Amino acid sequence: MSPPNAPLPIDAVLPDLRAALSAHGRAVLMAPPGAGKTTRVPLALLDQISGRIVMLEPRRLAARAAAERMAQSLGESVGQRVGYRIRGETKTSNATRIEVVTEGILTRMLQSDPELAGVGCVIFDEFHERSLNADLGLALLWEMRTALRPDLALVVMSATLDADPVATLLDDAPIIISQGRAYPVETRWLARPVDRTMRFEGAMAGLIEQAAAETEGSLLAFLPGEGEIRRVEGLLKGRLPADVAIRPLFGAMEFAAQRAAIAPCTSGRKLVLATSIAETSLTIEDIRVVIDGGRSRRARFDSGSGMARLVTEPVSRAEAEQRRGRAGRVAQGICYRLWTKGAEGALPAFAPAEIEVADLTGLALELALWGSDGSDLAFLTPPPAPALAEARALLAELGAMDGLGLTEHGRALAALPLHPRLGHMLLRAGPEAAPLAALLAERDPLRGAPADLSLRLAAIRSPGPEAHRATIERIRTEAKRLARLAPPTQQRLAPEAMAALAYPDRIGLRRKGDAPRYVLSGGKGAVVAEGDPLGAERLIVATDLDGDPREARVRQGIAISEAQIRALFADQIGWHDVCEWSRREGRVLARKQERLGALVLDDRIWKDAPREAIALGALDGLRQIGLPMTPAAQRLQARVELLRGQGADLPDFTDAALLARAEHWLLPYLKGKRSEADLRKLDVTEALRASLDWEQMQLIDRLAPGHFETPLGRRVPIDYAGDAPGIEIRLQEMFGVTTHPTVGPKRLPLRVTLLSPGHKPIQVTMDLPGFWDGSYSDVRKDMRGRYPRHPWPEDPREADPTLRAKPRGT
Repeated sequence: MSPPNAPLPIDAVLPDLRAALSAHGRAVLMAPPGAGKTTRVPLALLDQISGRIVMLEPRRLAARAAAERMAQSLGESVGQRVGYRIRGETKTSNATRIEVVTEGILTRMLQSDPELAGVGCVIFDEFHERSLNADLGLALLWEMRTALRPDLALVVMSATLDADPVATLLDDAPIIISQGRAYPVETRWLARPVDRTMRFEGAMAGLIEQAAAETEGSLLAFLPGEGEIRRVEGLLKGRLPADVAIRPLFGAMEFAAQRAAIAPCTSGRKLVLATSIAETSLTIEDIRVVIDGGRSRRARFDSGSGMARLVTEPVSRAEAEQRRGRAGRVAQGICYRLWTKGAEGALPAFAPAEIEVADLTGLALELALWGSDGSDLAFLTPPPAPALAEARALLAELGAMDGLGLTEHGRALAALPLHPRLGHMLLRAGPEAAPLAALLAERDPLRGAPADLSLRLAAIRSPGPEAHRATIERIRTEAKRLARLAPPTQQRLAPEAMAALAYPDRIGLRRKGDAPRYVLSGGKGAVVAEGDPLGAERLIVATDLDGDPREARVRQGIAISEAQIRALFADQIGWHDVCEWSRREGRVLARKQERLGALVLDDRIWKDAPREAIALGALDGLRQIGLPMTPAAQRLQARVELLRGQGADLPDFTDAALLARAEHWLLPYLKGKRSEADLRKLDVTEALRASLDWEQMQLIDRLAPGHFETPLGRRVPIDYAGDAPGIEIRLQEMFGVTTHPTVGPKRLPLRVTLLSPGHKPIQVTMDLPGFWDGSYSDVRKDMRGRYPRHPWPEDPREADPTLRAKPRGT
């Protein structure tokens, strides 16, 4: 490891940063990985800043490592002038001037003390990671600084982020750029894509083995998550040179194991198998080779399903460049990529900001506590409105928000270091809920086991050989901390009841049928894996779902009884009179149902359902099968749409618009209609006419009549369905007509199809006078021989219209 005070590239721009803060009080610092910004910038500001310097890090390991490195530079131990605060652990003292904290800590500091008394500078490190807490923290801090603390210095530090939008957000803050010190890195791509039959882990193990054989120095391989790390580790045993030690590195590890992964080798080489935790912040100084699997695991929240899930996606080009740079920290390096050079262009430029894809329930709670709806805050990326609305709906269901804003229960939730779901459970169920809260907030300690949550709770009390011991220990430690935060309660609840408090929208009732499918109280669907014992239960609470918007898979859940549900949610369970359309049976079903959300706990026939309710059910059916438009109804619809297209003030008569407002015009005509057969026989023409007032019908009949009256007084229906309205009529019946018939306010000519005496089309015209003057003579020559008993005058303008033929023999 290099000496703590050895020269670093960032040193060259530190005077510029100090000057920018003196003149403007804010700055954006761009410095590539390895430049030394994390450990040098806070120390460089110690004699300039009055008060404490708070620096935010996105990860606990990075916060600890940065604090230790800075303390070492000062020749002190952590907790003196340099300390840190992370979840569940604090090392500070009255002498602490630099405090390294994880990003969520800043939000808590601001909410408890909006002026940040005693703090002179806040530094956002690795802001390019765009975590939800960092975006929120910056938005809250900027509003506070603008309103209360213009003296507060603010530095946003980043490695790959486009600096201009951040600088603009901070009222044109100065941008300071450090060139860094990176040694050349050779990039080696695959010659051809990975065989689709090969598993990802197998391909990565092969590439790592190749890299270890072709290079010198320690290696760093990037993998999506712990599962892939463990599988690759197993595949590599016995395949690497004897001097290469394998060191896993991921966020859920114990700190001692993480420290061993980032510590320099005392002998031989090491292979660090890491998640994206190693992309930035951490310095692993003896790495010379990077093997990039090209995948990253991110949380995705689907506002349609109200569920979050982890998805594995291709890395962005910015992330790939970050990873590549790790090979050039100490000397020339090599980066192996598990994709071809041609595939590089298909990678997205940047990963999405977490605020765009994450569960926003915690954000919505913090905004409510701050007294904002978010629209008045300076977010670099505003939170998506649908996800924020979904989050507020959940907070209302948990009793954290009402029509007036945040409730007292909501304020208590905001003070807890938990997702609002779990905080609600802890406050309602008391200290006994702490183990379950810690379990649900942590990774699954029994991966691959059946979905039953009870198995995990038993493992916490008495872990078997299949349990992940490090995870169990973290859960136990966190449970003790949470138990101290929980208020005492006289209510003693079973674990399944506690789970229902946290997930009131995920209480599942098994659907009829053999497959273990459930309808959830929030209205979504879920399925338990075939053969899993949990799938035999009538009622469950789904505590972990994969987020599939169509039918989420239950990864963890627990059985619950109806009695427990009734005891917990008595005020939300009620009887509902339901007349609804059954697509499966093709008719209206009238039922009296006892419901909790979307769950039907009891279902009885509604024998005396009123005709109005049945008609509403039939209307739902009509919206599913479509309007039964007779030819007469279609003609009226087309006439209205023709006039609307020419500017007439008439209602929208398209199918979609008619169905959207069908309650207003069709409902009275549906009384007594219960089945699909009834609906398909319905003639809506009268109802459509009744939906128009007298003046509108007069306008329609005048400008778009339903019939054309011939010179003989016969009414011929006008077809409005085609490109232009038209009629079909015997040619002889139009004798004497010298003006082409039109419709509509713009006098649109009718498409006139002239028929022979045998009712066969002989001419289509939209200019009858032009036809008389032009091609009629050719038609006359042809038709006189075919139909000699019918009149074919030389001048049809002067002839009398007729449908008669000459008597035989004349």
